Amino acid sequence: MSDFTHLPDLVSERLGGRVLEANDEFFAPKENLLKAAKPVFIEGKYTSRGKWMDGWETRRRRTPGYDWCVIRLGLPGILRGVVVDTSFFRGNYPEHFSLEACDLGGAPYKGERKRLQAAGTQWVEVLPQTALKGDSQNSFSVEHAGRFTHLRLKIYPDGGVARLRVHGEIAADKRRITRGEIDLVAIGNGGQVVDSSDQFFGAPLNLLMPGRARNMGDGWETKRRRGPGNDWVILKLGMPGTVRRIEVDTNHFKGNFPESCSIETCHVDGAAAEALLQMPAVWKALLPRTKLKANRRHAFRRQLHDAGAATHLRLQIYPDGGISRLRVFGRAGSTTDRLKGIELFNALSPAHARKALLDCCGSKKWVEQVAMQRPFLNASQLHAAADKAWEKLGRKDWLAAFRHHPAIGAKKAKARQSQKARGWSAGEQSAAQKGSAETLAMLAAANEAYRAKFGRVFLICASGEASEDILQNLQQRLSNDAEVELRIAAGEQRKITRLRLEKLLES
Repeated sequence: MSDFTHLPDLVSERLGGRVLEANDEFFAPKENLLKAAKPVFIEGKYTSRGKWMDGWETRRRRTPGYDWCVIRLGLPGILRGVVVDTSFFRGNYPEHFSLEACDLGGAPYKGERKRLQAAGTQWVEVLPQTALKGDSQNSFSVEHAGRFTHLRLKIYPDGGVARLRVHGEIAADKRRITRGEIDLVAIGNGGQVVDSSDQFFGAPLNLLMPGRARNMGDGWETKRRRGPGNDWVILKLGMPGTVRRIEVDTNHFKGNFPESCSIETCHVDGAAAEALLQMPAVWKALLPRTKLKANRRHAFRRQLHDAGAATHLRLQIYPDGGISRLRVFGRAGSTTDRLKGIELFNALSPAHARKALLDCCGSKKWVEQVAMQRPFLNASQLHAAADKAWEKLGRKDWLAAFRHHPAIGAKKAKARQSQKARGWSAGEQSAAQKGSAETLAMLAAANEAYRAKFGRVFLICASGEASEDILQNLQQRLSNDAEVELRIAAGEQRKITRLRLEKLLES
């Protein structure tokens, strides 16, 4: 099994996952796909339609095609891996499957079913048609980095699947969390497990789950420590914030709860954050070592030290044992403190992200290609994705982008620009507006000659360029043939796009 299985199951019912629709569920209902319990087989159990099976099973298909079901993720996320469990389906499992995904933005999803069926909804194939094995845990990594809210599972041509597990990273809508005290480490707010000393009996991810634990297995529990030291878990807060109060819940842990616990925090950013977590100096005491009791929800407020803003938390238990839930209540930093640069861009809703990208480049196809690849690890990854998307475009898309630029010396473009894009255009042309009256007149005439010959605006990355230099460049390019000039203009658009992406991340 691939290591993505330590990540949350995004379609888990406990997180709100739900199977919305299926084209067929003749032998066994679609809802079985997301059951938390492992599938079972009951010998000799039948229904009025046939053998009882613990999964989703369609009738035998007699026409070409495939069967499908649509699933809403419990929380929006980035897919990292899928497990298609065909346990006990031996002569009736699908030969192949594929998986598509889409992003409907933020919940609640108004008009959800109509939007899922609409022609304008962009379904992305995250796993192509792939062979399955019967009575097996079929595990597949997902390479797509986009944020998704819904899935469409296709099985070819028909048959049964016992369970579907979709592991990934929560992509919480951080822009909606702006006021009041929240649980900074809750899974629904983007909290993550970074590392732990041990998870023999129970995964540390359970600490972040909603609600109280159902039983002792629904918590984080380590094996019995026979040597010196203690166990610990490092968690990343969903967003930087200042901790005000903490709850440590040992619900169901009676003969195996930790004798005591302590909590530390730190504030580290960037790609080197995980390496810094191993350095003792970065950690500040938040809760000193404190006694715990069995089967009890412990609340700490007055005991907490002022440790300042934090991005990570380390819970230490002494010497070992189990804790069911951890709640870390506090206030997230201000919007500007919490989200900057690439993180702010990643956190935008799909509609706002597309709008921001359209200010950078007027090709809607380019916008869609870049937007679907969010989140980006850093600015370099965004620029690389932008360049790659531009390389895949053709003449029609290039011309669409050109129409979003005003001619040198003009204020309005042929296509409508946002206020921000108009401001960027004016700034890019500011140096070109400072030439002599004679140069500006010649520039205007050359612009008209260019439009008459090529049928579009003369495009140049004008940032910092004087009017005399732009005029000379324009006059030289007037002698080009149409195909050569089109490719030169496309290269200038790429330069403009890169500069505007940099401005976007700085704004």
